[in-house]
Formats: sequence, structure tokens, C-alpha cells
Amino acid sequence: MWRRAAIYGGLLAAGTLALEWLDYERLARALPGEIYVCLIAAGFLGLGVLVGARVFGGRAAPVFDGNPTAQAELKISRREMTVLKEVAAGRSNKEIALVLKVSPNTVKTHIARLFAKLGAKGRVDAINRARELGIVP
Repeated sequence: MWRRAAIYGGLLAAGTLALEWLDYERLARALPGEIYVCLIAAGFLGLGVLVGARVFGGRAAPVFDGNPTAQAELKISRREMTVLKEVAAGRSNKEIALVLKVSPNTVKTHIARLFAKLGAKGRVDAINRARELGIVP
């Protein structure tokens, strides 16, 4: 049953293709200049898209590595880096404590150590200093 349907479908597709080809042949004989103009316009369109993509296409952003040398020089631990990223995301001490599943006092201790290591006086100063060093994006 399905073979017969596939054969009939193939025959119908071939017949449709033949009719469309004949219609194209008639159109090509009647309007050759317009067809050439359309083909040239399509070629220039493709060329413009290609050149535009190469000229104006943005380069892939470099992968952010967190400047491991600066982290090592400042002796920032992994946990402190996690806290610093959360602070940079704008979270409060309580929110950071919930995310890390620690006490808010522990978060305060980590933040105080980060301030000392970064030479910062507050959260904004610490984030700006970390961004200058390339520690946080």
C-alpha cells in the first residue's frame, strides 16, 4: 500500500517538476533581460551579505579566565572568589549565605578579608578594584 502511494507521489512530483520547468522555459524566453537583472541582483545581495558579515561581524569575545596570576598574588581563596563573584552580582550578605549554605557571619569574614587583600574600603571599591585586576568580569 505504502509503495503504491510512494510511486504515485513520485510520479506527481515529477509531473509537477516538468510543468514548472516548461513554465520557466516560457518565462525565460519571454523575459530574458529581467531574469539576468534578478540573477545579478541576487549575486550582489549575497556578496553584500558576505562582505558585511566579515567586515562588521563581531569577533568572538575572549574567554574570561579570572586572571589567576592576580588571584595567586593576592592569595584569594576559591571560597573568597565565590563570595566576590556574588558581591559583584549585587547580592547581600544574607543572600550570599543562603547560596553558599554558610552563616552570614562567615560571609562577613570573607568580605572583610577580600577588602583587606584588595585594599578596598567598601563593596563598590572592592568590585572596581577586582574589575581593574581582571578578577571579575
